[in-house]
Amino acid sequence: MAQVLKGKEVADALAESMKKDVEALKVKGVTPTLGIIRMGEREDDISYEKGAKKRCEAVGVGVKQYLLPADASQADLLKVIHEVNNDRDVHGVLLFRPLPKHIDDNAVRGALLPAKDIDGITDGSLAGVFANLNLGFPPCTAEACMEILAHYGIDPAGRRVTVIGRSLVIGRPVAMMLMHKNGTVTICHTKTKDLPAVVREAEIVIVAAGKAETITGDYFSAGQTVIDVGIHVKEGGGLCGDVKFAEAEPIVQAITPVPGGVGTVTTCVTIRHVIQAAKAGV
Repeated sequence: MAQVLKGKEVADALAESMKKDVEALKVKGVTPTLGIIRMGEREDDISYEKGAKKRCEAVGVGVKQYLLPADASQADLLKVIHEVNNDRDVHGVLLFRPLPKHIDDNAVRGALLPAKDIDGITDGSLAGVFANLNLGFPPCTAEACMEILAHYGIDPAGRRVTVIGRSLVIGRPVAMMLMHKNGTVTICHTKTKDLPAVVREAEIVIVAAGKAETITGDYFSAGQTVIDVGIHVKEGGGLCGDVKFAEAEPIVQAITPVPGGVGTVTTCVTIRHVIQAAKAGV
C-alpha cells in the first residue's frame, strides 16, 4: 500500500511560512497584493479565482481584480496589463488563460513584466527556469510538484526521473527544475516508443499527460514515487487524475491523490510568488 502524498500537509506548511513573511512586510508598510486579470466567465477560471482569493485572505495578501468581458479588445487587455505593470501596489499578476481566440496570446504574454509574472507564463520567466536564473517565477504547477517532493523528503538527486508531457506549462519546466536538483530526467510524449517500459524504469514519475486515467497500472513498478498533475471531471461526476489511481496505488511506493494533491499546493505557490515579488521590491 503506497504512501499517499497529500497536498494539504504541504500547503499548510507553506501557509504558516507565508503568514510570517506577510507580517514582516506589513511592519514595513507593504501589503503584498495579487492582481487577477480575467476575461469572460469561464467556470474553471472563476473556481480557481475563488480559491486564490480565499488563500490570499487566509495569509493576509491583498487582491485587486481586473475583469473584462470575453469580447473585450486586445487593446483593452493590454491597457490593463500596462496599468498593473506600473502599479507599485500590485506585486504579482495572475492572468487567466487560455485567452479568447481573437487575442494574440504571444503579444499579451510579452507585455507582462516577468517580475510580476507569478505564474511563469512570460518568455522571461521561462528563460529563468531553463537557465536557472533569478528571473521571474516558475510555472506554479511545476513548482508545486517540486514542493511536494521536498516536503516529503524525496530528493531527485541522482535518481531516474520520467516526466510524461512536454508542455511549457508543466512538462518542460518541471523537467528543468528536476535537472537543477541533479535528477536524471527523461521527457516522454505521444511519440515515445513503448512508453510503459520507459516509465517503469524511473524512480520518480511526474505525470502531465492531459488525459483522464490514461496512465494505467502496467506503467508502474515497485518503489516508485508518482506525482499526478492531471485533474479531470469524470463522466459520472467526481474528479480523477491522469493516473488510474486504483491500479497504480497498490504497486508504487508513494503517490499523490486527485483531488487533494498537486492542485492543493499550486494555489499556495501562486500566493507565495506574490509575497516573494513584494519582498523583492522592498
